[in-house]
Amino acid sequence: MAKPPNNLRDAVEKTVDATLGSAERSRSVAQGALDDLVESVEDLRKGAEERLSRGRRSVADAIEGRRPASSDDIKELKAELRAVGRRLDKIEERLPARRTTAKSSSKRAS
Repeated sequence: MAKPPNNLRDAVEKTVDATLGSAERSRSVAQGALDDLVESVEDLRKGAEERLSRGRRSVADAIEGRRPASSDDIKELKAELRAVGRRLDKIEERLPARRTTAKSSSKRAS
């Protein structure tokens, strides 16, 4: 079998080299685009997670505000009400005595 002429061999090598260089550049561009896509998807995922977390918190807050009072809540309210009652009693003890309504009505009549 005869060897191809040198100029044909050189042309084939140049074509292969050019194709390999072009393929490498294309690969590099595709990898950059893929990296950008992955970064965008990651940003979207993080944003969605943050919005879901905020949504869950607001739902939990809404549910907490609407849940029925537990027995512990009622006990706590009763204790606070008793304390307020005791404070009111002490305040009323310090107030001056009230006049009777009979005296007030006789003064108005005169």
